[in-house]
Amino acid sequence: MGHQTQYIHPDLKLSRFEETLYKADVLFEQHLLVWLISGETKIVQGDKTYWFIAGDILLFPRNQLVTVINYPKYGQPHQSAVMHLTKKRLTDFYNVNKVEIKQMQPPVFKTFDQHPLLKSCLHSLIPYFDLKEPLPEKIASLKIEEAITILRTIDRDIDHLLANFDEPGKISLSDFMEKNYMFNMSMDKFGYLTGRSLTTFKRDFKKTFQTTPQKWLTEKRLELAHYQIREKKRKPSEVYLEVGFENLSHFGFAFKRRFGYAPTEMVG
Repeated sequence: MGHQTQYIHPDLKLSRFEETLYKADVLFEQHLLVWLISGETKIVQGDKTYWFIAGDILLFPRNQLVTVINYPKYGQPHQSAVMHLTKKRLTDFYNVNKVEIKQMQPPVFKTFDQHPLLKSCLHSLIPYFDLKEPLPEKIASLKIEEAITILRTIDRDIDHLLANFDEPGKISLSDFMEKNYMFNMSMDKFGYLTGRSLTTFKRDFKKTFQTTPQKWLTEKRLELAHYQIREKKRKPSEVYLEVGFENLSHFGFAFKRRFGYAPTEMVG
């Protein structure tokens, strides 16, 4: 069995992966507060890699690109409790709790290790997943407001993230693509994050790079894979997911067509 998601409320879920690993290039439309119950998670962003273990708590900001790879561990599936902090709920919260915010570059993610206040709050959700009916809205609202209040208590800068409801503005296409080409996103998503419609994104891309997005992305991903295997001495099976390929055999075929030899020939 692969991926299972159990919702007790539209904003509260239990996520479970039982395969060897699960990889996704994610772009969340709302903030997610995640408690890792079992298994391990690797987060890849650019040339940086982060590992998290059971018990760790993370906040994924909305509209941030990141590669997440989930692994089972010690015979247990990868399992996490997830709380959605939606724009509507946060807007309602900050309409009551007025704050002055400053513009800041959103982090890729925030980590709270195993903070006892957050751990207690998220751990208290687990019995609710035994319910035979949805969790009442009033109780869900109380739990989510509790989590927001705890976040504000332990992180003085969190308001500048949670109370900022701006959408992405038009930014430099070349700068953004050079930093984020390894993410396996649709052209629509790339366009949205650069503040462009799909049509404008394709037009600007052709003008900037003199080629199509798909050809450019494939070339850049293969170059990164070649560097990781040759210079960093990594195995093709460790690299192909991180550089934006979904299938190892397809990666091997594209690599050989581009460089004239298989990626496995570089390992030794």
